[in-house]
Amino acid sequence: MGRRIIAQRRGRGSSTFRVPPRSFSPVVQYSNQVGVVTDIVNDTGRNAPLAEVQYSDKHVGYVIAPEGLKVGDVVNDYVMTLSDIPEGSDIFAIESSPNSGPTFCRTPGSSAILVSKGKKCSVKLPSKVVKTFHPECRATIGIPAGDGRKDKPILKAGKKWIIAHRRGKYYPRTSGKKMNAVDHPYGGSGHGKRRSPVSHDTSPGAKVGTVSPRKTGKRKRKRI
Repeated sequence: MGRRIIAQRRGRGSSTFRVPPRSFSPVVQYSNQVGVVTDIVNDTGRNAPLAEVQYSDKHVGYVIAPEGLKVGDVVNDYVMTLSDIPEGSDIFAIESSPNSGPTFCRTPGSSAILVSKGKKCSVKLPSKVVKTFHPECRATIGIPAGDGRKDKPILKAGKKWIIAHRRGKYYPRTSGKKMNAVDHPYGGSGHGKRRSPVSHDTSPGAKVGTVSPRKTGKRKRKRI
């Protein structure tokens, strides 16, 4: 009898495929108080660094740090409502509705452009889609820090394992074609053979590859 494939093991929900518990899991949220940056911290659950902010009412909060932010800066110089931000500015960590918390453009290097202001503010997202927001929605001026992290090469497999393990990803992963026949439907001595598509009624241990596709084969470019 064959063994369980990786998709079945992931569905079982073992610790190998789960995100490990974190002792530090801050919530990114804006505040109406005046705040001063006290520290720049790292969150293992995200790629962008966070700014630890001490607000005037003595509570501590966290916001995504823009490029150029340093300890001692007033965070209110960066976080504003869309109605107060000049048109054409780069913004990120945009609220979907007033006081909802940052929702759009939170990854390092991703920023939107404030196109126009009025009863509704038009913002051009990184996907080139122009979306409208309420003028009282808040955003951060600038670009999220941490851009260029992918330019740094990963020199050791152990470092790659740590990056994957923090996000509940299975690494290293062997392709089914290189496994034994007992481990995967694509494994065995018939390496390189073309596997036929499988239907939706196939058993879970054999439901791999193209499942009930409409088309198979290489897509060809249509000539105009």
